Amino acid sequence: MALAAAAAVAVPFLLYARLGPRSALALSPRRLLSCSTPAYEPRQSARPPLSKQPEPESQVPWRAAEAEILRDVGPVVQLIKDILHSDRYADGECLGPADETVVAQKLLAYHPRAEDKVGCGLDGIMVDRHPQFRKSRCLFVVRMDGVWIDFSYQKCLREYIRKKYPSHGERFIREHFKRT
Repeated sequence: MALAAAAAVAVPFLLYARLGPRSALALSPRRLLSCSTPAYEPRQSARPPLSKQPEPESQVPWRAAEAEILRDVGPVVQLIKDILHSDRYADGECLGPADETVVAQKLLAYHPRAEDKVGCGLDGIMVDRHPQFRKSRCLFVVRMDGVWIDFSYQKCLREYIRKKYPSHGERFIREHFKRT
């Protein structure tokens, strides 16, 4: 009798350690000592697996907005990556008229300090190595007075997304941009 009582107390703890808290909760000392029911009965979940659950209503507008933002900025991002990471433009070369128009209208216009960057006027946009980080190619504004200054296309994209998509912009930036 003492052995049965000790087993009734010890077995659930041993099974808890081995099977985890959810499985061990389905066990009771009575079920372990009774011969009419099996010792382990897995609990049936009331909810379907996550892969089969419908998407929550609050997620649907976000997913639609995310897809729209990706469709909007995707071509611009692809163009910038092509400009910076291919041999389409050599170091120190200004962009062609079509690429310059896209970069100026879709990116540079949304830079937080666009007026400071353009200064006395935009003469062109150039691709070159960054003066401090020689392995990185970046975009430079070439001003009318001959001065050229670098600008971050990611800052421009973030600001564009914030202004055009105020309700979902911050979340998109958090989830799709690595740095702030």
